[in-house]
Amino acid sequence: MLVGTVTKLGITLGDPSGIGPEIVAATLAAAPPAWREQLVIYGDRGPLERGAQAMGVRLPPVTCIGDGTGEGAVFGKPDERCGAAQVGYLEAGVAAAKAGELAALITAPISKTWARRGGFPFLGHTEMLAARLGAKDVAMLFAGPRLKVALVTVHRPLAEVVEDLSTDRVRTVIELLVAALVRDFGMEEPRVGVCGLNPHAGEDGLLGDEDADIIAPAIEIPCPPAALLGPLVPDAAFRDALHGRYDALIAMYHDQGLIPVKLVDFDEAVNVTLGLPIIRTSPDHGTAYDIAGKGMVRPISMQRALSLAVEMIERRAKQH
Repeated sequence: MLVGTVTKLGITLGDPSGIGPEIVAATLAAAPPAWREQLVIYGDRGPLERGAQAMGVRLPPVTCIGDGTGEGAVFGKPDERCGAAQVGYLEAGVAAAKAGELAALITAPISKTWARRGGFPFLGHTEMLAARLGAKDVAMLFAGPRLKVALVTVHRPLAEVVEDLSTDRVRTVIELLVAALVRDFGMEEPRVGVCGLNPHAGEDGLLGDEDADIIAPAIEIPCPPAALLGPLVPDAAFRDALHGRYDALIAMYHDQGLIPVKLVDFDEAVNVTLGLPIIRTSPDHGTAYDIAGKGMVRPISMQRALSLAVEMIERRAKQH
């Protein structure tokens, strides 16, 4: 049961020509009635109803907030209007969150390409949410049943990762992750493994100095109540985490962390933005235009995004 002074949860529909309407409709149909009463959908009703029809589910009564821009969307055929629609849905949801109307925001997938054509100046949800909500430091955490992985750098070309890597940034992600593990996941003494950047974590400088010069100093400072371990040899760290040695890992760049997450937890992993003044969760996949409208999508990640947001709201409320 939802508790707290603000209990409304917002769901943004994402790209109306992608699988967003289907996974949102299926999530609404499967949600407990008490949750549905607290939900507001930021999106046009037409695509959502077509998503429910494609998934073979009955759409429960729900409040939809949309300006009609995405009403004519065709599954699998994105265009400029779909780009503008998904940006509008997200802006409306974030504005409501900023106004204190929402305890959490759950975002369905957008297309970075079509959103950009629709006037979206950010690389993704994370960057936009940080800017709109005034968050100085944020990080992406992918939380699945088997792996929990936070990222130091995110949407950067591999050639630019080292430029963005700093001891301060690694330390910031450590502190954001430890706070979330304790507050939102109920871990009393989390074991956090910090991956190295280079093969063999640099092999004592033979394969690069970044592990010793940038990453190690961030780990040397204690971060109670967590135990920090690293820099870890990246090719072994995820296997060790699966075997229970670590409660969560920190990866240095996007694919280092997300390849293993999507290999073992693809259907159930949830993207959580750390450092925001509100709870934000999202499924860990994209718009999947190739299967949009065919009723083939697995809505589990979206359903987990909603349930995790509820769990986080309730856990935080009990701490006050």
